[in-house]
Amino acid sequence: MKEGRIFAQNLNLKEVIDSEGRELGVLHNIVMDPETGILTELVIEPASGMDTSGFKRDKNYIFIPFDAVRSVRDVIVLDSDRLRRA
Repeated sequence: MKEGRIFAQNLNLKEVIDSEGRELGVLHNIVMDPETGILTELVIEPASGMDTSGFKRDKNYIFIPFDAVRSVRDVIVLDSDRLRRA
């Protein structure tokens, strides 16, 4: 496996936090544009008590633009500034 590659199956149920350390929830799925193959959104099960009113929602999940992803390691870190603009 090439360095830098991450398989989607390894991301499922990974914790998601923002760059300020706030817990946002757990990754449930990833949305991809079928025509371009570009990843467009993360589907996150929000942390309990999280205010989800500023996010695109569907049932029990929130959607985060994929371009907010800052890093993927033990957790997925999202750029706090990008989240505020989304």
